[in-house]
Amino acid sequence: MHGQESSTSPSYPGQGTLVDSSRNQPARRRPRWLKYTGIAVAVLLLVTIAFGGYWFWRLQSNITTSALGAGGLRTEGPVDDSKDRLQILVLGSDTRSGKNGKYGTVDQSSGYGQSDVMMVLDISADNNHVNVISFPRDLLVDVPACMDRKTNQQHDARQNVMINSAMADAGIGCAVDTVNKLTGLEVDHFMMADFNAVKELSNTVGGVDVCVNAAVSDPESGLHLPKGTSQVQGDQALAFLRTRHAFADGGDLGRIKAQQSFLASLTRKLKADGTLGDPQKVLSIADTMTKNLTVDDGLASVPTMLTLAGRLKNIDPAKVNFITVPTVPAASDPNRLGLDEPAAGNLFAKLRQSADLSQPAPGTSPSSAPPTAASKSGYDKTIQPITVANGTTVDGRSQEISSVLNSAGFTDVSPIPAQPRPETYVYYGAGFADVAADVGAVFGLPPERVQAAPGVQGVQLYAGEDFTTGTRPAPPAHAPGSVVAQTGNDQTCQSANAGG
Repeated sequence: MHGQESSTSPSYPGQGTLVDSSRNQPARRRPRWLKYTGIAVAVLLLVTIAFGGYWFWRLQSNITTSALGAGGLRTEGPVDDSKDRLQILVLGSDTRSGKNGKYGTVDQSSGYGQSDVMMVLDISADNNHVNVISFPRDLLVDVPACMDRKTNQQHDARQNVMINSAMADAGIGCAVDTVNKLTGLEVDHFMMADFNAVKELSNTVGGVDVCVNAAVSDPESGLHLPKGTSQVQGDQALAFLRTRHAFADGGDLGRIKAQQSFLASLTRKLKADGTLGDPQKVLSIADTMTKNLTVDDGLASVPTMLTLAGRLKNIDPAKVNFITVPTVPAASDPNRLGLDEPAAGNLFAKLRQSADLSQPAPGTSPSSAPPTAASKSGYDKTIQPITVANGTTVDGRSQEISSVLNSAGFTDVSPIPAQPRPETYVYYGAGFADVAADVGAVFGLPPERVQAAPGVQGVQLYAGEDFTTGTRPAPPAHAPGSVVAQTGNDQTCQSANAGG
C-alpha cells in the first residue's frame, strides 16, 4: 500500500536480496598481504617525494648567481623561457681560484677572470634551430662604461681592448653589455663555467670523441693525442679546449674551431645515448653543471633550467649551427683581431632577424651560385696591387695561389700571413671593383664572396681552409650564402699545428 514501508529487504542490481541477518555479521578482516602492500606503497610514495624534494633542494642550492647587466640600456622586456626566442651568452672563465688553482696561480687571472670562451647560444622560438656564435678572445672591441653590481664601483668605457677583458673588472654583466653593444642584440641570460665544469661534465658523460689529423703533444696545455679519433675526458678534455698552440697556426681561431667540434661531438653523444631522456643521467649532469655554473637571476631556478633542457633535447644536431664572428688581423695590432667588415655586420643583422644561418641569404639560389663574371673594363693587369692572405693553415700556400694569379696576368702580387678562416673571399678597396671581379672569376668564386672593404688597398684574396690544395676553393659544405662553419652533425678533424 502507498504510504507504508515494504516488509521485504531492499534489492540491488546483480546482488539479489540483502537478507537482514547479514547486517549483524562481523566485518571481514583485510588480508595481511594487502595491508603490508599498502604500507609499502605509502612508504615508496614518501621516499619518492623526499627524493624529488632532496634533488630539487640540492640543485637549487648549487646555483650561483650574478647580475645580467652592468648598467647598459635595455629596450626589450622579459622573455618567456618556454616559447620565446632565447639568446644565452655562454662564458668560460679562466679564474684560478678554488678547484681551478692547479691550472695556474691567481695572479694569472685578474679580477673576476677573463672569458676564455665566449659564445652566444641563439635558440629559435620554434625550437627548429640553434645558432652558436663564437667570439675570439683576441677580438678588439669597445667596452662600454660598466657598473660592478657587487661593489657599486663605476668603470669607465674603454676603446680597442680585447673582448675577453670585459668582465675582468666589472663582472659578467659587463661582458653581456659588451656583446649587446657589439652585435645589436639583447642577451636574455648568461651561463659562466670554469675549468672544473669541463672536467666533471666530460667525466659524467663518459668522454667525448675528438679527432686530429696528426699526433699532438702540447706541453703548455698538457694535451697529448695520437693521430685520428680519441676519446677525451677530465684533464685531457679540458686541455683539448684550452690549447692555443696545438691546432692550425697556434692562434685563437684554431682553438675556437676545436671548441666547436668538441661541442658538436658532445651534442651527438647526448642524442645517441638518449641521455636527455634518462632522468638519472639528467640529474647527474644537472648536479655537475649547477655546481660549476654561475647564471643570471632569471635563469637561477631548477624549473627554468628544466624548461631550457626540454627545449634543447629534441633539436636535430644538423640544425645546430656553429659560426665564428668574421675577423681579420687588427689594424692597430696584427697579433690581435678586428671585425671583418662588411661580413661581421651582415652576420649581426641576420642574427637580429633570428635567421637560420645554415640557410642561404635572401635572394641566393639554393643551387651553386655562378662564378663571378669577368669585368669588361680595360686596365693593365700587371700593375694592379693584389695581396694574398694565407688563412689556409698550410705553410707556403700563398705562394702557390700567387702563381695562379701570375698565370692569369696579375703580376703585382704580394703574399701576406693571416689568421685562419673557414672560407675564401676577395676584398677590394675603392676603385678596384672591376679588378676584384676578375680575381674572383679566376678562382670560380660566387658573387657574394667578392666584397668591398674600406680597409683594403687594391684587392686582397683571403684564402681560407677551403683552399688548402688545387687552383680553386672547395665547394661549400653548407648552403650558398651560409656563414656556418660546421653543424652538430659534422664530424671534423682538427689540423695539428706543424710548428707548435
